[in-house]
Amino acid sequence: MTYLVNNPEKFAADSLKGFCAAFSQYVQPVHGGVVRSTSSPQGQVSIVVGGGSGHYPAFAGWVGSGMAHGSVCGNIFASPSASQVKSVVKAADNGGGTLILFGNYAGDVLHFGNGAEQLRNEGHDIRIVCISDDIASNTPENHLDRRGIAGDTFVVKVAGAAAAAGLNLDEVEATTRKANDCTRSLGVAFTGCTLPGAGEPLFEVEHGKYGLGLGIHGEQGLSTHTITTADEISTMLVEKILEEEPERGKDGYNGRVAVLVNGLGSCSYEELFVVYAKVSELLKERGFTIVAPLVDEQVTSLDMAGVSLSLMFLDEELEAFWTAPADAPAFHTGVVEQSTGKRIVKEETEAQIVAGSEESAAFALKIASVLDVFEKTAREAEPELGRMDAIAGDGDHGQGMTLGSTAAASASREAAAARAGARTLLARAGAAWSEGAGGTSGALWGGALSKVANAFSDHAVPTKVEIIDAVAKGARSIQEMGGAQVGDKTMVDAVIPFAEALEAKRDSSEPLADIWADAAAKAREAADATANIVARKGRARTHGDASMGTPDPGAISFSMLMAAAADMIRGF
Repeated sequence: MTYLVNNPEKFAADSLKGFCAAFSQYVQPVHGGVVRSTSSPQGQVSIVVGGGSGHYPAFAGWVGSGMAHGSVCGNIFASPSASQVKSVVKAADNGGGTLILFGNYAGDVLHFGNGAEQLRNEGHDIRIVCISDDIASNTPENHLDRRGIAGDTFVVKVAGAAAAAGLNLDEVEATTRKANDCTRSLGVAFTGCTLPGAGEPLFEVEHGKYGLGLGIHGEQGLSTHTITTADEISTMLVEKILEEEPERGKDGYNGRVAVLVNGLGSCSYEELFVVYAKVSELLKERGFTIVAPLVDEQVTSLDMAGVSLSLMFLDEELEAFWTAPADAPAFHTGVVEQSTGKRIVKEETEAQIVAGSEESAAFALKIASVLDVFEKTAREAEPELGRMDAIAGDGDHGQGMTLGSTAAASASREAAAARAGARTLLARAGAAWSEGAGGTSGALWGGALSKVANAFSDHAVPTKVEIIDAVAKGARSIQEMGGAQVGDKTMVDAVIPFAEALEAKRDSSEPLADIWADAAAKAREAADATANIVARKGRARTHGDASMGTPDPGAISFSMLMAAAADMIRGF
């Protein structure tokens, strides 16, 4: 449990503030995260890492010489927004292009991908490598579709060393992809973790049991087993990972391995050493040569009690980069020549709000009232949404919806006070939702609001038909952005019936509020029906039948907010 908390919603920001104060010789804060406080050679490839908070030392603890140049830091277990990605990448830029690294999770893929695309449109050379080392989350032939867990450490270290060695962006990207291809991890959990401010953990592990195949966002293991001895658990981890050992004598690999025994947050270092004793013994018995082993906490999950094992199968190049000097707040090896120059960061100023016409500003005020009720509804539903999400996900959906809707409502109030038109108010609300929530739902809600905004004007009030068309397109954009289909057990299962119901009465003479209420009812009916579906998309998909009997929290929250909006629209 996390005891030292002020405002749970600001825990990640408070923690990052303290981190920057403690390690000012390494890092400086920028919008969205941190970058090095020292300068780097002009033309050097910049390495930017990131993801949700709650995993320290990952990711900010890896910013320093020989490792990353910047880290994008989202909320607890939530991917950062595209605007945060852009900010950190620009601040970390050395003129040699940027390689962005993050674990392979849907929200990170969406947000980092959107940020990278925007940067490319501005002329930046951006590459992305998704880290996918967790063998529990997919089959060997689908290695690139696996989750990223503690193996992130190896991949980031290799990337940082390759950049420091002066390789160009193509070469750094290729070497980093090779590091990911050669890295495998597997972990076990003995307890769940507790979100800051929460009174109970995201999930419970039955006494005397452990979960095999844990995730690092509070996801419980993919299967449950009786706790045996540390040696037996260590042996199981080694044997399962070695099922994917490359062929020796091929592509420069001859049995040399980097080893990481990683604590998830609450296992003592003494326990980790017990595990490493058996791991090293087994590897040596099988003819492996261990290179620069690491027994440490590198990728944690708040206060989760658990341990993971990661191996990187080394060729000569990977070994050289793994053992190359590095100096970051949480990772030190060798002797690094320290830079004496200071990195100068220029913060971009936010665009000023431009007032719309009186008519559009009045309509925008009504939209702001809808966003206010979104916030109220999300806050009231937060505990229940979190409970649903914890069954086969990571338990943070309720928190994400609260953070996103709160940020959007705040932004809309600010825009309304400046007499902004409907287009501007909704656009700013969408951007705020994306940044405030992070995660997959943050990207989807933010993108949908932005899509609706693009159909509106700052000068004219839309007709009923124009509102229906805009909202239906915004809803359908959720499917386009996320790639899920009806039946995958996601938010889309409620979104598409809602959009279809709106479109079916597009030319009806019924009041908009009645049309909307009917569509919201169909969305709720479809959301409830997801309880009978096994997830095929998102984090719940790795948990097989565990999600059966519980509706998808994203579909439920969407239907809740649409129902709440119907009541507000009656006052339009």
